[in-house]
Amino acid sequence: MEEQNTCTHDCSTCGADCASRGESEIQKEPLNPASSVRHVIGVVSGKGGVGKSMVTSMLATEMRRRSWGVAVLDADITGPSVPKAFGVSGGVEVSGETMLPAYTKTGIQLMSVNLLLEDASSPVVWRGPVIAGAVKQFWTDVIWTDVDYMFVDMPPGTGDVPLTVFQSLPLDGIIIVTTPQELVSMIVEKAVNMAKLMNIPILGMVENMSYAICPDCGKEIPLFGASCAEEVAKEYGIPLLAKIPLDGKLTALVDKGVIELMENEYITPAADAVEGL
Repeated sequence: MEEQNTCTHDCSTCGADCASRGESEIQKEPLNPASSVRHVIGVVSGKGGVGKSMVTSMLATEMRRRSWGVAVLDADITGPSVPKAFGVSGGVEVSGETMLPAYTKTGIQLMSVNLLLEDASSPVVWRGPVIAGAVKQFWTDVIWTDVDYMFVDMPPGTGDVPLTVFQSLPLDGIIIVTTPQELVSMIVEKAVNMAKLMNIPILGMVENMSYAICPDCGKEIPLFGASCAEEVAKEYGIPLLAKIPLDGKLTALVDKGVIELMENEYITPAADAVEGL
């Protein structure tokens, strides 16, 4: 029982001589020889519905505007929504054992299971190991071209797929997405503890749905109560990178598949942190 409580599932950082060491050790998956990816950033959360895909899409858009080579690996296999935000459907070329990603209007490379389905509304009813295998294939079998920053939109929680990404992809860091509700501390704690177990740096925290802006007077209205993001960030020793409001214009851009037309600076501080890598 003690071994289960202390095991990090990362044999490369462990000196214990456990019986399952050789069988359980998972090496970083090799990048396709034809690919070039310099930095990999995971976008994570301890629960669903906090807007990870929105934050991922905004980060990718902002970094592309700075003339970097940008890619998004949509690891949320059962709930892929990134293609919708960019208005991308299909466009993935399969040749033998390799795939070419789709491109958004501004040149962001994108791979998602929705781009491989005949009907994007079809449910992906796969078990954990199959889903984890698909994520690995998006890394090993896709030819990513001159990518400076790849953002991995991960499913919520600490299950098979987040664990696979943490163990198999060379993450340079993660960004934790939260909301203002009181359970934010629990959300952040789960993500922080998993990152520490996997020895992955935490770049910072982004609070989504932080407030609404009154259309008449411009006052910030905390619809979900007073934010405790600053206190939580301080408690866990991580920077609060950005507070994104409930913005109807931003939501409309996502619904229309034109997130790349966003006109705001909500995500700028988080992009600065990524660029600092």
